[in-house]
Amino acid sequence: MIEKVLIANRGEIALRVIRTCKALGIKTVAVYSDEDYNSMHVKQASEAYHIGEAAPAKSYLNQEKILDVMLSAGADAVHPGYGFLSENDDFARLCEKNKITFIGPTADSMNLCGDKMKCKAAMLKAKVPTVPGSPGLVNDAAEAEKIANEIGYPVMLKSVYGGGGRGIRIVNNDKELREGFESVTGESISAVGKSAILVEKFLEKTRHIEYQFARDTHGNTVHIFERECSIQRRNQKLIEQTPSPVVDEEIRARVGEQVCRAADAVGYTNLGTAEFLRADNGEFYFIEINARLQVEHPITEFVSGLDLVKLQLDIANGEPIPFKQNDLKMNGYAIECRINAEDTFLDFAPSTGPVPDVTIPAGPGVRCDTYLYPGCTVSPFYDSLMAKLVTWGQTFEESRTRMLAALNDFYIQGVETSIPLYKTILNSDEYKNGDLSTDFLKRYGMIDKLTDDLKKEKVEKSEAAIAAAIVHSEYFKSRIQKDSTSSYNWMYKLD
Repeated sequence: MIEKVLIANRGEIALRVIRTCKALGIKTVAVYSDEDYNSMHVKQASEAYHIGEAAPAKSYLNQEKILDVMLSAGADAVHPGYGFLSENDDFARLCEKNKITFIGPTADSMNLCGDKMKCKAAMLKAKVPTVPGSPGLVNDAAEAEKIANEIGYPVMLKSVYGGGGRGIRIVNNDKELREGFESVTGESISAVGKSAILVEKFLEKTRHIEYQFARDTHGNTVHIFERECSIQRRNQKLIEQTPSPVVDEEIRARVGEQVCRAADAVGYTNLGTAEFLRADNGEFYFIEINARLQVEHPITEFVSGLDLVKLQLDIANGEPIPFKQNDLKMNGYAIECRINAEDTFLDFAPSTGPVPDVTIPAGPGVRCDTYLYPGCTVSPFYDSLMAKLVTWGQTFEESRTRMLAALNDFYIQGVETSIPLYKTILNSDEYKNGDLSTDFLKRYGMIDKLTDDLKKEKVEKSEAAIAAAIVHSEYFKSRIQKDSTSSYNWMYKLD
């Protein structure tokens, strides 16, 4: 049985794993870079070890250094979180070689999931619908152009080695395709030292819907419902919710059965996520398996009542999944907002620096996973995600209004955040009506709506400040004492 877990990560996900391990009596080992010396995960873990400089390549991506810490600390398992080494099959294989339990899929399964071409072939064999496109890798721009003209523009150019929305270009004609092919190739070579590209039909007004699933070492597979992840920027998720407004019990069961087939097809073990595009005609098309815990896993925990990190640990210990598919019932509605340190008006550019003060929202049905504390720093070296704000309600409307209240309570001093944008989105009729799509921000002009909302808020604050100044003025008080019936008349004469 696992007794000591090294968390090969940082920030809020490291804290999330530590929390469950503490509840189970499992010791934890944190690793940290120069930049993270004072981070919360370092203080919360049973032990902590320095692993290098701030740059990820010299710390959180340094496999050999992390392995040295695992061996010297006596850790018998490693949890990779998400990002960094979480989907690196070489790291998973290194752990396997050194008899350290990797809390996730096997290296071979991870390799298969990470290779979009091989994974797509496995899905076709398992009769899981995939997006129309090239049957395999595309060798050059000329071949990509031929396929694009066969299936019709617009098409997506996708790097086999991409992830998290990266390595994707949407092109509308032959000229854009040739330019895009060169860009995606360059990005892939820069990121991983090699390039391999697929061509797929770009489905307009799609929804991004994913399914959480679990598969144990005994061959038992279940899905743990869907998550709607359609609100995105640059193909990266911003707001997630469950259940999806367009998934009923029949669709949930039908697509869920495909998800279980997909997990079986790649020999998956532990927790994973099968991602789909839902076309405007209601058809679901498989796009990839994320072989790790997802950022948005808390909304699934809210509606299922499960601790997904505990489930990961149980499966890693060789235990069978302790429930059947029919045992799982959805309870209520949950929404997650990714609180990013970004400037919305500068194309979501990162905002970094000290955070002198912060107020974390709380209350019934509110959860906030975060590394923030007064006096911490948002580093320029790592992802912009500062917190995951999650709310639950018996109805969608209760969850939505709780989220708005929590967003209003969330105060982060010193950096720009995505909070104002989320308030505009959650207040929009399109969001309230469930009219979602992966181009939601552009389709409904959300940045322009945010601008209008901020102007209105500024005016309201100015008017409130003027009113407060008037009420507290000596002249106002004296007029009330002299003549209460006419004390307000002069207010309308103010310039």
